[in-house]
Order: sequence, then structure tokens, then C-alpha cells
Amino acid sequence: MVPNEGAGQGDAAAAGPTLEQLLAVMGAGVLEPGPAPRGPGAVVEGVMVLDPLEPGRSRGQVLLAVGVDPQSAAAVDVVRQAAGEGAAAVVFGPVRTGRHPDALRAAAEEAGTAVLFRTAWCGWTELVGALRAGLVLSGVPADPAVAAVTPGDLNGLADAVAVLVGGAVTIEDVESRVLAYSSTKEDVDELRRLTILGRRVPEWRVAAMREAGFFRALWGSGDVIHRPAHGENPERLVVAVRAGGEILGSIWVAAAGGELPPHAADTLRSAARVAAAHLLHHRSHRTHARLVEDAARALLDGRGSADVLAERTGIPAHGPCAVLAVRPGASCTGERTARLCALLAVRCGADGLMPVVVPVDRGALVLVGGLPQDRRRAVEQMARLGKSLVRQVADVFGPEARIGLGTVAEALAGLPESRRSADLALKALLTMGRADTTAAKGDAGEPLTVAFASEVAETIALHQMLDALPGPEPAPETPVARLVAYDAGQGGGTMVRTLRAYLDHFGHVPDTARALGVHANSLRHRITRLTEVSGLDLGSPDARLLAQLQLRLLDRGDGREA
Repeated sequence: MVPNEGAGQGDAAAAGPTLEQLLAVMGAGVLEPGPAPRGPGAVVEGVMVLDPLEPGRSRGQVLLAVGVDPQSAAAVDVVRQAAGEGAAAVVFGPVRTGRHPDALRAAAEEAGTAVLFRTAWCGWTELVGALRAGLVLSGVPADPAVAAVTPGDLNGLADAVAVLVGGAVTIEDVESRVLAYSSTKEDVDELRRLTILGRRVPEWRVAAMREAGFFRALWGSGDVIHRPAHGENPERLVVAVRAGGEILGSIWVAAAGGELPPHAADTLRSAARVAAAHLLHHRSHRTHARLVEDAARALLDGRGSADVLAERTGIPAHGPCAVLAVRPGASCTGERTARLCALLAVRCGADGLMPVVVPVDRGALVLVGGLPQDRRRAVEQMARLGKSLVRQVADVFGPEARIGLGTVAEALAGLPESRRSADLALKALLTMGRADTTAAKGDAGEPLTVAFASEVAETIALHQMLDALPGPEPAPETPVARLVAYDAGQGGGTMVRTLRAYLDHFGHVPDTARALGVHANSLRHRITRLTEVSGLDLGSPDARLLAQLQLRLLDRGDGREA
């Protein structure tokens, strides 16, 4: 019985690669050929593991006989059954004796089915990945259920190419930014390490290649370019990835632990054709993500359409939603912003919510859809989400992380107001966290790190009052103005700092002394000198209120209030 009996050569081109073509793409080192009575011309449609409980499904498949001893009678039965089902080939584990069993060879000759053997240094898991990747690189459409590389999965593509080529792979865009790289245990070279850490080829390297005319040659060539080993840099292969007449990027392969195999260039050439679809999918996904972000940003700014955002995200236009304002505390730019946004999106998605993360200056806004219809439950879920997020953000970016929770809106159109309340809550939390003030405390006595605006209403009201006042310089001839002038001349900031701590601690000398790190008697001397210099009457409620307000305005002028 001949597998794929009705398939001629013309059919093979339409249905998929032949076994010979697949093995050529994969190269040596993974499979050892055995008897192939009808030649390696069988059409390969996929790869599957032998399951005795589900016979009759191996037509066109490379059948992996996992756990079947090639020297056993069971192996002969497997070959005969596979031939009857039209399998393209059967793969057994390594032959321990080094010689193919006569009984298995005879069964293959009789049935007409090709037999292959897995090499001892390639495990079954690696073989499955290599075969599936080889099928993709040979032009077989990816089966969503079993494909090694899903559309747009550039890291998966890089790993697949690395297995087949036998080197370390990076996929880059036309600006030499790293889009993906293969996971490899080998330390290839310093250049690859720097490229991966920086997510782009170092500027000095790009400049050198540009000056040497390398990019002109790469973008103008339709073939693989070989760069010989030089010093500590191993040999490399590179090929441009194109879609029609447009250049999308490039694939680089660096030798890892030895020379690249002879078939590496052919495999890379095939990989470039497959990579075009993945890069186009990646670009399309990135473009869609930007459209979603733009729609969300416009709506939160009060200039966008709720219907447009609903159409682009699938979030219902009418349904409970809210906004979180997130500040990680540490400097957050470039890759750190991307990391923050990814963390927020994944965590919100894990709770079954529908998040859209919008990066903003020094942090991010998170639009959250899919909240429970019951308003009380929606508010409770927002509170739980905020507490969970602030802990995770703090673990990654530092303990200064703060999150303001916006009011729950009944529809997307209400998100601008939710964003406003989230921003107000965040601003209050950041002010409360000043080191020399009495920070707001949570239930466990720790500084408050996440809150709704209603929970920090007093601080928000104070900010609104301060916004209406002129500043930050205190009015001339007032006590605080005299202290500022004194510190500028000879006080070194001591007097203003002392008054701020004294008022923040309600005039309690022991607490103020601890906050300033001085002895109580030294503090009392400072207070006496402070009142002499400024003329401040600490017994007057009006004088204390004015001093507090002026000190707050000074804080703003010094950038103490974020």
C-alpha cells in the first residue's frame, strides 16, 4: 500500500511539501533516514504523535511512534497500520544497536511507507517543534491547533528558525530595532548581548555598517548575505524580509558554539518568505493598538467619541466602567513605561476585565470596562483591583507607587469625569506621601497608596483652595516671608523646615523633634529664635493658618508636590 496514492507531483505542490523538501529544510542532525521504498516524494500535511486509541487520522502526517521500540514486533504493526492510513512517514526513537532492524525494514518495503529515526541528541519535544517549524517554513499553512508559530508570534518564529538553522536568531525592523530573538543557552557574543539588552543594535555598530554600505547591499539584495567571523564575533547570516516591494525588516543568525551548517542559508531564505506574513501581522496588530490608544486618550481628554472607542475595543458603550491613574514612583520612560503598561494590562485582563492602558507623563491611565452591573459590586471590584495593582507596581518600580481610583461611570461617555476624579485622588496621595508630613495611613497603619477621591476629599479640597491663591512667593512682610529671607541669608533652610514640621505635628515638641532628628531642647531653642526672626504669633489660629497655606505654596514652587 502506498501512502498518498492519489497524489501526483502536481498535487504535492498544491497540498504541501514532499517529505524530501521537508527534510531538506530541516537539515541533518534531527532525523536519521531509514528505508523509503517509494522514495521521499510523499506529501506531508502535518505532524502527529501516535495514539493507538485514535486510529485512522494519520493521512499525510509524519507519525511519531513515541514509546515504541523500533526492534519490537509492535513497531512492525505500527508501520503497516500507518501505511494503510496513508501516513507520509513513521519516526521511531534511536536504534540502540546502530543497525536498522531487519523486520522493520522488511515491513517498510512491503508497505511502502518511509521510516525515519530520531537522533539520540534530539528529544521528542525538540523534534515536534522542529518538524512543525519546518512545515511552516516549507509553506504549509499553520494549523491553529498545532502550529508552532502563530501569526505575529515573532519570538516563536525566531525560536523555530533557530532550531532549524542551528544558530542564535534576531528579527529586526528597518531601523535595527529588535522585534524578537531566539532563546538560547549559549553565550554567542557581546554584540548580541548588547543588542538584546538595548532592544536595538548599538548606535556605533549601525553607524559602522551604514558607512561601509552594508544596508544598501542588504536592502538591495534578494538573497542571504554572509558575514564571516571576525575576532570575538562569530559568523553571521542575514536576509532582508520583504512583502511585495516593501522592506519590512531583517533576520540575523549568529553561529552558536561552532560553525553554521551548510543548509543554514537555504533555511534562512525560506524563513524570510514566511516571516513577511508574520511581520505584516505584527505591524497590523501594532497599528490597531495605536488606534485603540488614540481613541481612549481622546475620550479621556473629553474630545473623543465613546462609540469609536467601543467599536475599536469591544467594550460596551453602556455599562459600568472607570479609570485608574497610576504613578509608579520611579522614573518611568521608554522601556519602563512599556513594562508598566504591559503589567497593568495583563493584571486587569486576568480578572476578566476589559482594560485599555494609556501611557501619560510619569505613569499611565487605565480605562477599565467589564465591571459588574451592580454599582456597589463595581466599586468594590475597583478597590480590590487598585490594591492588587499598587502592590505589583511597587514590587517592580519601588514603594512610592500610588494609584488614584476614579468614580464608576455608567457608560463610556462618563469616563472623562472618572479620569478627573482619579487624577485628583492620585495628586492627593502623592502630596500625603511627603517625607516630612504626617502621611495618611491605611488600615494597617501603612501610608495610604490607593484611594478614591472621596477617601482623600480633605486633601483635594485643600489643593483646590491653594490653586485659587497667588504664589508661590509669600506676601511681603508676613512671618513666612521673613523666615524665607533669613534662611536665604544665614539659616540654610533650617527655620522654614522647622516651622513646617512644628505645624504639621500640631506643636507637639517630642514628635517634631523626632521628625527633625534633633533634641527636644534644641527644638525649643529653634522655636524661640524662629518667632523672634519672623514675628509669628504661634498662639494665633489665623497666623498658623496663614503660615500653613504659605508653606504649602512654597512646597509647590519647590516641586515638593508632584
